[in-house]
Amino acid sequence: MLFEKKKVINLKLMLIISYLLAVLWSSVIVAKETSSNSNQIEAISSEISELSQSLQGLEGEQLDVTQFSIFNKNKELRAVLARTMKKRSLSEQELIALVRQQQLYTLDAEQYLIERLSELNKYFDSAEDESKLLVLKDYKEAQDHLGWIYEARLTNFNWLEQLNVKDEVGELRLRDTIEKQLRLTSSATDYYSNQISNASFQLINEQDSKQAKQQLHDIIIDKRLSIESEGLRYLVTIADRLDIETAVYKKQLFEVSGNITHEIFEGQVLLEILVHWSEQALEWLVEQAPQQLFKLVVFFIVLLITRSAVKVVRRVVAKAVKSQNLNLSHLMQHFFISVSGNAVWVVGILVGLSQVGLNLAPILTGFGVAGVIVGFALQDTLSNFAAGMMLLIYRPFDVGDFVFAGGVDGKVSHMSLVSTTIRTFDNQVIIVPNGKIWGDVIKNVTHEKTRRVDMVFGIGYGDDLHHAEKVLNDIVRSHPSVHLTPEPMVKVHTLNTSSVDFIVRPWVDTEDYWDVYWDITKQVKLRFDQEGISIPFPQQDVYLHTVSD
Repeated sequence: MLFEKKKVINLKLMLIISYLLAVLWSSVIVAKETSSNSNQIEAISSEISELSQSLQGLEGEQLDVTQFSIFNKNKELRAVLARTMKKRSLSEQELIALVRQQQLYTLDAEQYLIERLSELNKYFDSAEDESKLLVLKDYKEAQDHLGWIYEARLTNFNWLEQLNVKDEVGELRLRDTIEKQLRLTSSATDYYSNQISNASFQLINEQDSKQAKQQLHDIIIDKRLSIESEGLRYLVTIADRLDIETAVYKKQLFEVSGNITHEIFEGQVLLEILVHWSEQALEWLVEQAPQQLFKLVVFFIVLLITRSAVKVVRRVVAKAVKSQNLNLSHLMQHFFISVSGNAVWVVGILVGLSQVGLNLAPILTGFGVAGVIVGFALQDTLSNFAAGMMLLIYRPFDVGDFVFAGGVDGKVSHMSLVSTTIRTFDNQVIIVPNGKIWGDVIKNVTHEKTRRVDMVFGIGYGDDLHHAEKVLNDIVRSHPSVHLTPEPMVKVHTLNTSSVDFIVRPWVDTEDYWDVYWDITKQVKLRFDQEGISIPFPQQDVYLHTVSD
């Protein structure tokens, strides 16, 4: 029991000792960290002081380089000060003194940067375009530093508030400064935005040197607009933290950049944009509506004139292509009539669009580019188009012809540049791609005015050969649709297995082909029966043998 009490006492003693050591160690760490931060602040402040003293004997570029070195050193100092504020490793009085020192520095730096930007602006306005690009580099660097200075001033007030010190006068001055800078930067952004939107293209048809000069000028204006809009965006961010109304400036940034951000969906910003658009629309209607309405009327008048011109052109072309001297097929005639009418429509529409005020050059260029893209996308359709052109040129068939083409037989009822419509004998309409027709065998049944009807009739071996031949000649020559020239052919053709076959080949008009075929076949059967001539047909004899048990 005594041993257990001693053990508990020793354990408590160890815990107390451990706690005291931890407190002592943390105090040492805090002291070291405090000493480290203090040493860093002192070292950086000393460097800034030396650089500031060296400014007195410097001019020109060396002065600017040294000043910007001081800016960078002060950024390092503020980083250390931010860590010190967060951990409160210095006393409040020391921290307040450091923040007050930063306030003085940021005010001096702001004054220097404003003067620097004013000098660069003057030089920019008077410099040649070739030198302005170098000025813009220095201008952007100075403007970035100025934006950082404004943010540093705002941070200074936040630090003082954390230290229970309120600088209301300083905050009001910063607020006034930001509002002034917002107005100035907004005006500059508007100016350069208008410069870009009003960029003229009057030098397109002039010398190359002037074109290059104009292009350089446009590049400079574009870069200046980018710098000003970026500065305006930075100021808007700071203004929001100061509760300054920035809806108008956010709307301006949206109009300049066209970028959709979450700020656009704020109620006030969205309302400003809608109001601005409605005002622009109303202003456009008041100024441009009568003129645009007149152009629209002219456009429709041009379309009406084009419509009448299409009818006249088609009528003239139809009369020309139907001339017997040209000897064009119906398909070719239809093609020329259709193309002439469509060409007049295209010209009329383009003329109408030009009267409205559209620039036709980009449209025609766009059609060319689109044509290449569509050509790759519609290779099969273009193949059918090419096949249609070949069919029109070589004319293997015409409208109204009975053909066997593309695996389909029937009457050609219509043809376009990509397909042919064939009506079958049982009145089905089949549309066949021209590529399939041109790539296969084409049989035109009705291309010639006369055709030969090929028929075969058989008689038995026991029948009179000469009598049968005479009967067939009589049947063929007595038919009114059979041509006597060329002379019909009736000849013994084959000594077949069970019959003697005659070939009967009369010549007839193409449209009478099937009537003659069916009439002669019927008459042969009737006359053979009258004359006692047999028509053999396949027979099979079956012999039955009985087998006794």
